[in-house]
Amino acid sequence: MNERRPDTLPLWDDDEWHDGERRDGPGQADEPAPAPTPEWAHRLGVFDLETTGVDVAGDRIVTAHVGVLAADGTAISARTWLADPGVPIPAAASEVHGITTAHARASGRPAREVVAEIIDALRELFAQGIPVVAYNAPFDFSLLRHEALRHGIPPIDDPAPVIDPLVVDKRVDRFRKGKRTLEAVAQHYAVPLDGAHDASADATAAGRVAQAIASRFELPASALDLHAEQVGWAQEQSASLTEYLVRVGRLDPAEELDGSWPIR
Repeated sequence: MNERRPDTLPLWDDDEWHDGERRDGPGQADEPAPAPTPEWAHRLGVFDLETTGVDVAGDRIVTAHVGVLAADGTAISARTWLADPGVPIPAAASEVHGITTAHARASGRPAREVVAEIIDALRELFAQGIPVVAYNAPFDFSLLRHEALRHGIPPIDDPAPVIDPLVVDKRVDRFRKGKRTLEAVAQHYAVPLDGAHDASADATAAGRVAQAIASRFELPASALDLHAEQVGWAQEQSASLTEYLVRVGRLDPAEELDGSWPIR
């Protein structure tokens, strides 16, 4: 597949898509040209969910974003959804993403329709070999899978290739101190993140962080090879975190964190 060909872009013609839209990239005009990056970083899918909570099996999708970034980080295709999750949105969740139960019920679309369209959009990208970036991928892809099963929609059981900047950043810069939230990592790589916990803003920032990491560190040239590497990296990171939490008394020695990736 030649990812540079314009006709490999998703041709979404829904009114909610903004094909060809050009937005400011993460850098400034007077910055030096970035170092050569792997071919997969020249065209990236991006994906993010905002939800009713953090339980991937029980919580529901409220908003979602799937898009495509060009090599310079500009968004060239994008779609955002607002769903009526069919359950009340807890106040704690509303405080994070700003969507109340009343707003979702009044303006959101039926959850089943939204879930089906998100899955179709992601399948289209994967079918073209376009890697999809999701920060902390097991959360978004696992929750999406449970939503699909809940609504009787065939799920994406083995999404690939996926790029998770959280896993990659922990691998390439493992001894850096500080938080590894999307906001903190975006700031570290000088990627603007305006409106954190908005699905569109978070997805776009995560994609640009992936591109920034690719321009700074040597990574596999193939997105599929990078995907395979992340499976092992995620397991190693989970084992290390398990050991730490047991050592500080925050996890029972008989317990073990699940390091499955990109779906748990």
